[in-house]
Amino acid sequence: NTQHAGGELFPGTAKERAEFGLLESLVVALVDWNLEAGVKCKAALDEKFEPQKTLFIQCDVADQEQLRDTFRKVVDHFGKLDILVNNAGVNNEKNWEKTLQINLVSVISGTYLGLDYMSKQNGGEGGIIINMSSLAGLMPVAQQPVYCASKHGIIGFTRSAAPFDDCQWINNTHRG
Repeated sequence: NTQHAGGELFPGTAKERAEFGLLESLVVALVDWNLEAGVKCKAALDEKFEPQKTLFIQCDVADQEQLRDTFRKVVDHFGKLDILVNNAGVNNEKNWEKTLQINLVSVISGTYLGLDYMSKQNGGEGGIIINMSSLAGLMPVAQQPVYCASKHGIIGFTRSAAPFDDCQWINNTHRG
């Protein structure tokens, strides 16, 4: 089983998800634009688990070509993709275009790429896609309209995308 704990890593949360996956006999691909953080996270996981169970790929998820290449590299390395966690997120109201690109557009792109790789119609075995949002996706947050819009967008997209490719809706995830 392959887990892609995607996007910019948040100390603790993505690493903890990766550790849980490794405890469950999964293999994990870590994806981050921050080379230092990604290498450090992989090294920490390698100390606790077998190094061949983890892969780190540096990627700017806002760059569609890099994101496509990253999915291909993960599948080439591990053979398949079973679980995708779209977990990228930034909060920069001044650079709102980049915030929307990372927080929302990359989640949409990642979901479609995940569906392509997992689809039984394309030779996949099905799988699970988890699109991480935030409490800011459920309620307004003063002084953060773009961040809130991006997180509301993830929830709306995920709920609306649930019927794709025989996926089932399960608490803000796709199950194929």
